[in-house]
Amino acid sequence: MKADTSHHDERIANMKFFSVYPHYVTKVEKKGKTVEELHQVIEWLTGFDSDAIANLIDEKVTFKEFFDRATLNPHANLIKGVICGYRVEEIENDLTRKCRYLDKVIDELARGKKMTSILRKP
Repeated sequence: MKADTSHHDERIANMKFFSVYPHYVTKVEKKGKTVEELHQVIEWLTGFDSDAIANLIDEKVTFKEFFDRATLNPHANLIKGVICGYRVEEIENDLTRKCRYLDKVIDELARGKKMTSILRKP
């Protein structure tokens, strides 16, 4: 069954990455994780290294622009589970699903999941 997220797809697409990024940092640091680890999971999912992340923040890109430029990891579809009340694998909207993938891997990092597991390594 597909999850209908149409009521907030446009809002997510137009949200600015720079405005959400500090919340990611706070979330992982509060749980004893580092910005380097945060960047490792972002890079795994999107291909953006720390310099690219800094540039995207400086440019104030939207999440639509962020994921338009990203090279999504071919194993991203292995990200499963519930985030924000939705099963990520059931979200119909492609961009919203990618944003929730990002939320999910950051949540897994904050919860102390092993990096090999977060990065979907065998």
